[in-house]
This record gives sequence, structure tokens and C-alpha cells, in this order.
Amino acid sequence: MVNTLLAIIIATFIASAISLLGILTLLIKDKLLDKILLALVSLSAGTLLGGAFLHLIPESIEYFSSEIVFLYILIGFILFFLMEKILHWHHCHHGKCDKHSIAHINLVGDSVHNFIDGLIIASSFIVDIRLGIITTLVVILHEVPQELGDFGVLVYSGFTKTKALFLNFITAITAVLGGIIGYFLSSYTEMAIAFFLPFAAGGFIYIAASDLVPEIKKEMELKKYIVNFILFLIGIVLMYGLLFIE
Repeated sequence: MVNTLLAIIIATFIASAISLLGILTLLIKDKLLDKILLALVSLSAGTLLGGAFLHLIPESIEYFSSEIVFLYILIGFILFFLMEKILHWHHCHHGKCDKHSIAHINLVGDSVHNFIDGLIIASSFIVDIRLGIITTLVVILHEVPQELGDFGVLVYSGFTKTKALFLNFITAITAVLGGIIGYFLSSYTEMAIAFFLPFAAGGFIYIAASDLVPEIKKEMELKKYIVNFILFLIGIVLMYGLLFIE
């Protein structure tokens, strides 16, 4: 059993380390990075919506009736709306507001998602080591485009590249926490996953539709808008492609 816990910790930590993909941007000049930030935001919006509609919601329906699932999605949407409003008030001073509330609400959504990944990895390893390894690989493939997009959202919101890397990794490490909790509370893991899936879906839909898509729409140059829209679609297609791997 100790070996199983160690395997879960190692697997979730490796999955968390994918968040450090943004370190590649340290090799890119700031001017070039500024030009591609909105592209990363577009990719993030696509992966969030694709993840919600193609993964989280269908998986939720395996546990609950569709009415309950959509109720939980709505609750998640409302709670993220309230959280962002509170963050918005906190970061607005004398009528001047920054973009940090977008970053902070995205960090909350990412933390919930990574925590779920940790629970899923833990439950897989408890069943079978080989299943745990396969599940970890699937999670990693799922995280690559999303973590890269999340990093772009943080930098776009005004954080330095170093701080964005640090915050992205901190949220990713919640997967390790989810893995450890999933191991010690294995009899309740499936129940927790069932609850968090639609809740996270509601959060993803809110973040993408309320925060990221409006930022994409601000682009007035047609060529750049088309490129960003294509990257938005690529994010969705990547999430769809993962269905076949899973």
C-alpha cells in the first residue's frame, strides 16, 4: 500500500510539472511574447470549453441524472461568477480596474480541475498500477495545451513570466493534494469526483465565455482575429481528439 501511495505522489507530481511548460517562453523576447499572448488566450478558451462539454459533462452524466448534472453546472457557473465579482471589487481602485481578476478566477478553476485529476489518478492506481500509469499519461496529454494556455492567460493579465510560472505550478500541485486525499479516502473518492466534475464544468464555461472569449473579440485586425479563432477551434479539437485516447 505504501508503494501505491508513493506511485500516486510521483504520478501526480509529474502531471503537475507539465505546468512548467511556460518556461519555454523565457527564451522568447518580450515583444514576440506580447504578440502571441492573445493566441494563447484563444487556445485556453478552446481547451476550457472543449474540456467542459466533451469531458467533464459527459463523465458527470455517468454518475447523476442529466437534471442533477446541469443543476450542479449552473451552481458552479454562479459560484465562479460571484467569486470573480468579489475579486473584481478587490482589485478595482477609484474606478480603475486591472485584468488580475481574470487571472485569479482562472487559477481557481485550474486548481479545482487539477485536484480532480489527482483524485482520478489515485483511484486508478488503487485499482491497478498499470491502469494508474495509463491514466497519468492521459492526464498529461490533456494538460499540455491547457497549461500552456493558462500560462498565457496569466501573463496576458499582467503577471511577469516568472510569477505566472510560479502561480501556474502552485495550482497544478493541487493534483498531488488530490492524489493523497484520494488515496486515504479511497471509499469516498468516486463520490468526490462525481460532485466536482459538473462543478468544474460550470467554472470552465464561465471563465471561457465571460472572460476569455470577450478578450479575443477585442482584436480588430481581421487576420489576427482569424488566427485567434483558429487557435480557439484547435483547443476544442485537441480536447475532442483526447476522447479517442481515453
